[in-house]
Amino acid sequence: MTGGTLHAAGRRSLVDAAIEQLREQLASGAWQVGDRIPTEHELAERLQVGRNTVREAVRVLVHAGMLVSRQGEGTFVRSTSDPASVLRGVQRSGVRDVLEVRRSLEVEAARLAAVRHTPEDLARMRAALAAEAAVLAAHPERAGRGATVEHDLEFHTAVVDAAHNPALAEVYRYFGASVREAMQAAFGDHEMPEVAVDTHAAMVDAIESGDPERAEAACRALLAEPTAAVEQLLAENAARK
Repeated sequence: MTGGTLHAAGRRSLVDAAIEQLREQLASGAWQVGDRIPTEHELAERLQVGRNTVREAVRVLVHAGMLVSRQGEGTFVRSTSDPASVLRGVQRSGVRDVLEVRRSLEVEAARLAAVRHTPEDLARMRAALAAEAAVLAAHPERAGRGATVEHDLEFHTAVVDAAHNPALAEVYRYFGASVREAMQAAFGDHEMPEVAVDTHAAMVDAIESGDPERAEAACRALLAEPTAAVEQLLAENAARK
Protein backbone atom coordinates (compact mmCIF):
# COMPACT_ATOMS: atom_id res chain seq x y z
CA MET A 1 0.00 0.00 0.00
CA THR A 2 1.35 3.43 -0.93
CA GLY A 3 0.88 6.52 1.21
CA GLY A 4 1.17 6.94 4.96
CA THR A 5 0.05 4.43 7.53
CA LEU A 6 -3.54 4.85 8.58
CA HIS A 7 -3.99 6.11 12.13
CA ALA A 8 -5.92 4.19 14.77
CA ALA A 9 -9.61 4.97 14.86
CA GLY A 10 -9.56 6.41 18.37
CA ARG A 11 -12.67 6.88 20.47
CA ARG A 12 -15.01 8.20 17.79
CA SER A 13 -17.43 5.94 16.04
CA LEU A 14 -15.14 3.30 14.60
CA VAL A 15 -16.98 3.09 11.30
CA ASP A 16 -17.09 6.88 10.86
CA ALA A 17 -13.39 7.11 11.68
CA ALA A 18 -12.57 4.34 9.21
CA ILE A 19 -14.63 6.01 6.48
CA GLU A 20 -12.87 9.33 7.06
CA GLN A 21 -9.42 7.82 6.91
CA LEU A 22 -10.19 5.86 3.76
CA ARG A 23 -11.49 9.06 2.19
CA GLU A 24 -8.25 10.78 3.12
CA GLN A 25 -6.26 8.03 1.42
CA LEU A 26 -8.34 8.39 -1.73
CA ALA A 27 -8.13 12.20 -1.76
CA SER A 28 -4.36 12.17 -1.18
CA GLY A 29 -3.74 9.97 -4.20
CA ALA A 30 -2.50 7.01 -2.18
CA TRP A 31 -4.75 4.90 -4.40
CA GLN A 32 -5.43 5.87 -8.01
CA VAL A 33 -8.60 5.26 -10.02
CA GLY A 34 -8.56 1.61 -11.06
CA ASP A 35 -6.29 0.48 -8.21
CA ARG A 36 -7.33 -2.41 -6.01
CA ILE A 37 -7.34 -1.31 -2.39
CA PRO A 38 -5.84 -3.53 0.34
CA THR A 39 -7.83 -6.48 1.64
CA GLU A 40 -10.14 -6.23 4.64
CA HIS A 41 -7.52 -7.98 6.73
CA GLU A 42 -4.78 -5.53 5.73
CA LEU A 43 -6.99 -2.50 6.31
CA ALA A 44 -8.18 -3.81 9.65
CA GLU A 45 -4.58 -4.12 10.81
CA ARG A 46 -3.63 -0.64 9.62
CA LEU A 47 -6.79 0.96 11.07
CA GLN A 48 -6.54 -1.15 14.22
CA VAL A 49 -10.23 -2.03 14.00
CA GLY A 50 -12.19 -5.20 13.33
CA ARG A 51 -12.85 -6.52 9.85
CA ASN A 52 -16.60 -5.90 10.28
CA THR A 53 -15.85 -2.19 10.80
CA VAL A 54 -13.72 -2.13 7.66
CA ARG A 55 -16.40 -3.96 5.71
CA GLU A 56 -19.05 -1.42 6.72
CA ALA A 57 -16.77 1.53 5.91
CA VAL A 58 -16.02 0.10 2.47
CA ARG A 59 -19.73 -0.53 1.89
CA VAL A 60 -20.47 3.16 2.59
CA LEU A 61 -17.80 4.29 0.12
CA VAL A 62 -19.09 1.87 -2.50
CA HIS A 63 -22.55 3.37 -2.05
CA ALA A 64 -21.02 6.86 -2.37
CA GLY A 65 -19.49 5.90 -5.71
CA MET A 66 -15.86 6.13 -4.61
CA LEU A 67 -15.21 2.38 -4.58
CA VAL A 68 -16.55 -0.60 -6.52
CA SER A 69 -16.52 -4.22 -5.39
CA ARG A 70 -16.01 -7.02 -7.91
CA GLN A 71 -16.91 -10.52 -6.88
CA GLY A 72 -13.80 -12.66 -6.58
CA GLU A 73 -11.45 -9.81 -7.49
CA GLY A 74 -11.58 -7.35 -4.62
CA THR A 75 -12.50 -3.68 -4.19
CA PHE A 76 -11.26 -1.04 -6.63
CA VAL A 77 -11.12 2.75 -6.73
CA ARG A 78 -13.84 4.27 -8.89
CA SER A 79 -13.33 7.94 -7.94
CA THR A 80 -10.92 9.81 -5.68
CA SER A 81 -13.33 12.71 -5.18
CA ASP A 82 -16.11 12.46 -2.64
CA PRO A 83 -19.53 13.46 -4.07
CA ALA A 84 -20.80 14.05 -0.53
CA SER A 85 -18.29 16.84 0.04
CA VAL A 86 -19.39 18.50 -3.20
CA LEU A 87 -23.02 18.35 -2.16
CA ARG A 88 -22.19 19.77 1.26
CA GLY A 89 -20.47 22.67 -0.46
CA VAL A 90 -23.56 23.33 -2.55
CA GLN A 91 -25.74 23.28 0.57
CA ARG A 92 -23.57 26.00 2.09
CA SER A 93 -23.88 28.20 -1.00
CA GLY A 94 -26.22 31.18 -1.21
CA VAL A 95 -29.38 31.46 -3.27
CA ARG A 96 -27.65 33.50 -5.98
CA ASP A 97 -24.91 30.87 -6.32
CA VAL A 98 -27.22 27.90 -6.77
CA LEU A 99 -29.55 29.88 -9.04
CA GLU A 100 -26.64 30.74 -11.35
CA VAL A 101 -25.62 27.09 -11.58
CA ARG A 102 -29.18 25.98 -12.21
CA ARG A 103 -29.50 28.62 -14.94
CA SER A 104 -26.41 27.34 -16.73
CA LEU A 105 -27.75 23.77 -16.57
CA GLU A 106 -31.19 24.74 -17.85
CA VAL A 107 -29.87 26.85 -20.72
CA GLU A 108 -27.77 23.95 -22.00
CA ALA A 109 -30.68 21.56 -21.45
CA ALA A 110 -32.99 23.79 -23.50
CA ARG A 111 -30.50 23.83 -26.38
CA LEU A 112 -30.22 20.05 -26.34
CA ALA A 113 -33.96 19.57 -25.90
CA ALA A 114 -34.58 21.58 -29.06
CA VAL A 115 -32.84 18.91 -31.14
CA ARG A 116 -33.53 15.79 -29.06
CA HIS A 117 -37.08 16.15 -27.73
CA THR A 118 -39.82 13.63 -28.38
CA PRO A 119 -43.58 14.24 -28.63
CA GLU A 120 -43.87 12.70 -25.16
CA ASP A 121 -41.42 15.27 -23.78
CA LEU A 122 -43.50 18.14 -25.16
CA ALA A 123 -46.70 16.63 -23.79
CA ARG A 124 -45.12 16.36 -20.34
CA MET A 125 -44.06 20.04 -20.40
CA ARG A 126 -47.51 21.18 -21.47
CA ALA A 127 -49.20 19.02 -18.83
CA ALA A 128 -47.10 20.66 -16.12
CA LEU A 129 -47.99 24.11 -17.49
CA ALA A 130 -51.68 23.26 -17.58
CA ALA A 131 -51.51 22.16 -13.94
CA GLU A 132 -49.79 25.43 -13.00
CA ALA A 133 -52.38 27.49 -14.83
CA ALA A 134 -55.22 25.57 -13.20
CA VAL A 135 -53.88 26.25 -9.71
CA LEU A 136 -53.40 29.96 -10.40
CA ALA A 137 -56.86 30.26 -11.96
CA ALA A 138 -58.53 28.54 -9.02
CA HIS A 139 -56.52 30.35 -6.36
CA PRO A 140 -55.27 33.71 -7.70
CA GLU A 141 -54.71 34.92 -4.13
CA ARG A 142 -51.97 32.32 -3.72
CA ALA A 143 -49.83 33.67 -6.56
CA GLY A 144 -46.31 34.38 -5.37
CA ARG A 145 -46.69 32.13 -2.34
CA GLY A 146 -45.25 28.95 -3.78
CA ALA A 147 -48.65 27.60 -4.73
CA THR A 148 -47.38 26.14 -8.00
CA VAL A 149 -43.85 25.24 -6.94
CA GLU A 150 -44.27 21.50 -7.48
CA HIS A 151 -45.77 21.93 -10.95
CA ASP A 152 -43.07 24.46 -11.85
CA LEU A 153 -40.35 22.05 -10.74
CA GLU A 154 -41.99 19.32 -12.82
CA PHE A 155 -41.97 21.62 -15.85
CA HIS A 156 -38.28 22.46 -15.56
CA THR A 157 -37.40 18.83 -14.88
CA ALA A 158 -39.31 17.84 -18.01
CA VAL A 159 -37.25 20.32 -20.04
CA VAL A 160 -34.00 18.89 -18.68
CA ASP A 161 -35.14 15.31 -19.26
CA ALA A 162 -35.95 16.26 -22.87
CA ALA A 163 -32.21 16.82 -23.38
CA HIS A 164 -31.84 13.04 -22.98
CA ASN A 165 -28.56 13.36 -21.12
CA PRO A 166 -28.71 11.19 -17.97
CA ALA A 167 -25.74 12.90 -16.32
CA LEU A 168 -27.25 16.36 -16.84
CA ALA A 169 -30.60 15.15 -15.52
CA GLU A 170 -29.09 13.75 -12.31
CA VAL A 171 -27.08 16.90 -11.59
CA TYR A 172 -30.10 19.09 -12.28
CA ARG A 173 -32.36 17.13 -9.95
CA TYR A 174 -30.07 17.96 -7.08
CA PHE A 175 -29.69 21.62 -8.03
CA GLY A 176 -33.39 22.00 -8.75
CA ALA A 177 -34.25 20.95 -5.20
CA SER A 178 -31.44 23.10 -3.81
CA VAL A 179 -32.69 26.19 -5.63
CA ARG A 180 -36.22 25.67 -4.37
CA GLU A 181 -35.03 25.30 -0.78
CA ALA A 182 -32.64 28.25 -1.07
CA MET A 183 -35.31 30.53 -2.54
CA GLN A 184 -37.90 29.55 0.06
CA ALA A 185 -35.38 30.25 2.81
CA ALA A 186 -34.26 33.55 1.25
CA PHE A 187 -37.74 34.95 0.61
CA GLY A 188 -39.22 33.85 3.91
CA ASP A 189 -42.33 35.97 4.42
CA HIS A 190 -41.77 37.87 1.17
CA GLU A 191 -43.74 36.85 -1.89
CA MET A 192 -41.97 34.42 -4.17
CA PRO A 193 -41.64 35.44 -7.85
CA GLU A 194 -44.84 34.56 -9.68
CA VAL A 195 -44.77 31.81 -12.28
CA ALA A 196 -45.21 33.42 -15.71
CA VAL A 197 -47.09 30.77 -17.66
CA ASP A 198 -46.73 32.73 -20.92
CA THR A 199 -42.94 32.70 -20.86
CA HIS A 200 -42.99 29.00 -19.98
CA ALA A 201 -45.28 28.31 -22.95
CA ALA A 202 -42.96 30.31 -25.19
CA MET A 203 -40.10 28.10 -24.12
CA VAL A 204 -42.03 24.95 -25.06
CA ASP A 205 -42.76 26.47 -28.48
CA ALA A 206 -39.08 27.31 -28.91
CA ILE A 207 -38.03 23.76 -28.04
CA GLU A 208 -40.67 22.35 -30.40
CA SER A 209 -39.29 24.54 -33.21
CA GLY A 210 -36.03 22.58 -33.14
CA ASP A 211 -33.96 25.78 -33.04
CA PRO A 212 -31.31 25.60 -30.26
CA GLU A 213 -30.64 29.35 -30.37
CA ARG A 214 -34.31 30.17 -29.99
CA ALA A 215 -34.66 27.67 -27.15
CA GLU A 216 -31.67 29.18 -25.33
CA ALA A 217 -33.07 32.69 -25.68
CA ALA A 218 -36.47 31.56 -24.42
CA CYS A 219 -34.88 29.85 -21.43
CA ARG A 220 -32.87 32.95 -20.52
CA ALA A 221 -36.01 35.10 -20.79
CA LEU A 222 -37.92 32.69 -18.56
CA LEU A 223 -35.23 32.73 -15.87
CA ALA A 224 -34.70 36.50 -16.00
CA GLU A 225 -37.62 37.28 -13.66
CA PRO A 226 -36.69 34.98 -10.75
CA THR A 227 -33.07 36.07 -11.12
CA ALA A 228 -34.06 39.73 -10.92
CA ALA A 229 -36.27 39.03 -7.90
CA VAL A 230 -33.39 37.34 -6.09
CA GLU A 231 -31.02 40.21 -6.90
CA GLN A 232 -33.56 42.75 -5.60
CA LEU A 233 -34.11 40.80 -2.39
CA LEU A 234 -30.36 40.50 -1.78
CA ALA A 235 -29.92 44.24 -2.40
CA GLU A 236 -32.71 45.05 0.06
CA ASN A 237 -31.19 42.78 2.68
CA ALA A 238 -27.77 44.35 2.18
CA ALA A 239 -29.24 47.85 2.51
CA ARG A 240 -30.81 46.96 5.86
CA LYS A 241 -27.49 45.85 7.30
